[in-house]
Amino acid sequence: MMLDLHQRPHRRFNPLTREWVLVSPHRTERPWLGQVERVSEARVPAYDPECYMCPGNTRATGARNPCYKGVFIFENDFSALCGDLPDGFVNEQGLIVARSEAGLCRVMCFSPSHSVSLASMPLAEIGSVVNAWAEQFRELSSRSGIGYVQIFENRGAMMGASNPHPHCQIWASASVPNEPAKEQNAQCDYLKAHGACLLCQYLEIERRSGERIVFENESFLLVVPYWAIWPFEVMVLPRRHLGTLTDLKEEERSALTGALQWLTSRYDRLFDSPFPYSMGFHQTPTDGQPHPEWHFHGHFYPPLLRSATVRKFMVGFEMLGTPQRDITAESAAAILRETK
Repeated sequence: MMLDLHQRPHRRFNPLTREWVLVSPHRTERPWLGQVERVSEARVPAYDPECYMCPGNTRATGARNPCYKGVFIFENDFSALCGDLPDGFVNEQGLIVARSEAGLCRVMCFSPSHSVSLASMPLAEIGSVVNAWAEQFRELSSRSGIGYVQIFENRGAMMGASNPHPHCQIWASASVPNEPAKEQNAQCDYLKAHGACLLCQYLEIERRSGERIVFENESFLLVVPYWAIWPFEVMVLPRRHLGTLTDLKEEERSALTGALQWLTSRYDRLFDSPFPYSMGFHQTPTDGQPHPEWHFHGHFYPPLLRSATVRKFMVGFEMLGTPQRDITAESAAAILRETK
């Protein structure tokens, strides 16, 4: 019996994490009586004397930012990870288990302007951000004791961003975090079983279908993944098989720059408001081992569902059972493609 993916409830499998998502397309017609977020109308100034990221301002530790003109990077003043930790552990019958975790955290300001975002920055400035990401990965991955480098951005207070200044974070840890570890195992097993890269194969399926592609250029594909959980989730996929940002050729970095500008600006236009999201790149672990299974990619996870005031929460069945979505990946991709 053929499965109607546009009308009937069904589960979709995520081969990267080997987890399922429940899709209920018939529920898109239900009335919304849930929480409605307030939209801030306040204009953000180009310079905020109270912002600890703006040029020339003093941070909580007493350190003063330089009067920087482009990308600015500093060690996180309240880092979640610390270096030079002794190797300690706890293990009680395999049930009470802990290990020390060394590492470091950095903050990268995209621009000296307090009021811009990736969506509004010129291509040249976004290109400087991409180049800085690659250089940070190169430097941190060469350090002894660093097993993984996670670059990520939380945009908007809704996503927990404590400061609206355009910035991202870079956490370099001794171990591989949970999500890339799942992807590591899945990609490795797929390569062993099929003799091919999981995401290379997936990319070809998406290119043949075209139904979930929202944007493509000569080097990158933006697609609402078949197994997407968040309403307008997007995966950033390079056409060429490569493992890290440092593997990108100059023209591929330019293509990534263009793709990021296209996507973030469409997000803002979708509901005519600053669009919150969490995004990040998954790259090869930095353990010094070869990883032919790894295919560099990015994830954008935005929570907005129906408007700038209606968001998706993970509650109830999703916290206790399986993530669930109403709008299908195909419908979300169509909406993003048609947003002008």
